[in-house]
Amino acid sequence: MVIMRPLAVLRHDLPASLVVFLVAVPLSLGIALASGAPVAAGLVAAVVGGIVAGALGGSALQVSGPAAGLTVVMAETIQTFGWVVTCAITVAAGACQILLGLSRIARAALAISPAIVHGMLAGIGVTIVLGQLHVILGGKAQSSALENIAELPGQLVAHHDSAALIGLLTIAILLVWPRLPKAVQRVPGPLAAIAVATVLSVVTGMTLPRVELPGDLLNVHLVPQLPDGGWGGFALAVVTIALIASVESLLSAVAVDRMHTGPRANLDRELVGQGAANMVSGALGGLPVTGVIVRSSTNVAAGARTRASAVLHGVWVLLFVVLLAGLIQSIPLAALAGLLVHVGAKLVNPGHMKTVFAHGDLPVYLLTLGGVVVFDLLTGVLAGIGLALVLMLRRTLWSGIHVEHEEDAWRVVVEGVLTFLSVPRLSKILGGIPAGVPVRLELVVDYLDHAAFESLHTWQQAHERAGGTVDVDEVGHPWFGEGKAGRPTRSRLAASRAVPRWLAPWSEWQAVEGIPAQQTRRGATEFHRRAAPLLRDTLSGLADGQRPRTLFITCGDSRIVPNLITTSGPGDLFTIRNIGNLVPPGQADPSMNASIEYAVGVLGVEEIVVCGHSGCGAMAALAEGPPAGPLSVWLRHAEPSAHRTGSATLDGGVPDREGDRLALHNVLQQLEHLREYPSVAAAEAAGKVQLTGMYFAVGTAQVYLFDPAERTFRPAGATAVVPGA
Repeated sequence: MVIMRPLAVLRHDLPASLVVFLVAVPLSLGIALASGAPVAAGLVAAVVGGIVAGALGGSALQVSGPAAGLTVVMAETIQTFGWVVTCAITVAAGACQILLGLSRIARAALAISPAIVHGMLAGIGVTIVLGQLHVILGGKAQSSALENIAELPGQLVAHHDSAALIGLLTIAILLVWPRLPKAVQRVPGPLAAIAVATVLSVVTGMTLPRVELPGDLLNVHLVPQLPDGGWGGFALAVVTIALIASVESLLSAVAVDRMHTGPRANLDRELVGQGAANMVSGALGGLPVTGVIVRSSTNVAAGARTRASAVLHGVWVLLFVVLLAGLIQSIPLAALAGLLVHVGAKLVNPGHMKTVFAHGDLPVYLLTLGGVVVFDLLTGVLAGIGLALVLMLRRTLWSGIHVEHEEDAWRVVVEGVLTFLSVPRLSKILGGIPAGVPVRLELVVDYLDHAAFESLHTWQQAHERAGGTVDVDEVGHPWFGEGKAGRPTRSRLAASRAVPRWLAPWSEWQAVEGIPAQQTRRGATEFHRRAAPLLRDTLSGLADGQRPRTLFITCGDSRIVPNLITTSGPGDLFTIRNIGNLVPPGQADPSMNASIEYAVGVLGVEEIVVCGHSGCGAMAALAEGPPAGPLSVWLRHAEPSAHRTGSATLDGGVPDREGDRLALHNVLQQLEHLREYPSVAAAEAAGKVQLTGMYFAVGTAQVYLFDPAERTFRPAGATAVVPGA
């Protein structure tokens, strides 16, 4: 890998770095303008972000530099503390990032809800647009978003000079650029928009405010300076910038990982690299540095393979500043404002809004957005975090409580987490049940706290004293299992074993719960209450017809549940069950013949499975000689199985019981009988259907599939099974 790296740099990273450089220069200038910092500060941050963060960071393909996400907080910080103190804040924030990276808690930052991050970015985007629209229209951005909104109507109706033309032209080019031919799009849209606007303004001799660079740009001084007082505000600014820069960088690194197949990002190292870059950038008079998704995605799309691309892009920015400073000073501020309006508008992503709405987090998104726009970034983020915690608690502590009147009995269903917060509503509902009536209390709860336990316990005692009955049915852990005795269950570990009810009602959980073994009525009621709501959508799609993929032929034994052992559901299996899973040879049985013809000819199944099993009563009877009567007549169809020679094995071993050995032979024999059916033979020859032998060991719950190559039944999943017998 080390030998190939120089080649990768020349072939992939060098051209990619040039593309990223062309995108980075106008963005860096525009972000510095929006932040109220010296324009050179954006270029310093671009150089340092590329070289330092690119070399030291943990994400090989992430590109760092000044980011739009920090413009609002930087504008407030510069206005409050001045530029030189802001540089000291940037250095201190970088030191905090290094400490966070060394403490290995980088992943903890990812616990922040995406709705908050997207809301924060949208709020920043709205703030940028509101401010830079004034610059485009020939005015000046106000100190807050609300002031910008208040002044905007007057700005719109005022006289518009050439600045508005340049700004709107820049936005128009950026909007049209993605629709142009791919060959044209090789030139980055931001570069093209700024270049066209600049050339037009120079050629036509427009008098416009333009970028100003200090004459001694290369004469670097140690800019940072500590404040004379206000250390609380200083510390808060440090923490705010460190956290926002860290979160933005980490989220960008995770997003970049999804764009390529190379090495994954080391998030702790990425924080250390970002911190080092911020310390250097602040010391040299630059803006804070973060990982930037726009430049990073451009880097990946341009074909970068190693971190050399990010480093080289920083080198190109430095050379550009040194050699072409005069060209930079020709760029109109209105063109940069147009670029920033476009960038800010893209931060308000409708796709993000749709996603957070689908997850039920739209209130968090909107509150964060509104807080950033109306107040400031920190207030908006903290408000979003607070609301996210409230919603999380509400969802965690939610209890669904409802009551149903069924003839002369009452049914109370409680779902979710039952805590003291739900006790008032629970008490109100239970208090509305008449005295002396039978009540069925169904608890589908994940946790039951002390207050809720006492409420249920007290009500149950009072209701039974008044002549009523309370039948408690718990699905899951029995938190209220000993409620009548007043003994609570304090944790899942202390709870008795919860019997599964996936196929409710099972005789096992009926026995555990002391329920009489009355299957049909009880089972139908359980299905109606538990399973029917979950299956209704699936079954509604099958109401007008079926399209199963598999014909499943198995024994009528009650221990064999085809859908369970094949993890299938309604509409998946066309099942035929009989004694001994037999396929009468020569189409001797009209019922079997009709079923097979219908499955293959009409339903067009793609697979036919013959499934035998251990402990089969039919095979035991065949081995010992069946008693005279209908069973003896039916088992004549299995006689060819008893006459098969050789050994049928399970994973190379022969079963101990003769009936189990015969069951294996029987599966293979029935597959041969299937091939005597013309429709099956034709479908198999045409490759439209495959025949599969299956065996289920009841005692171990192990499914075996026949492997024709090895001539043995192997555990399902152990090997690829070739169709046939």
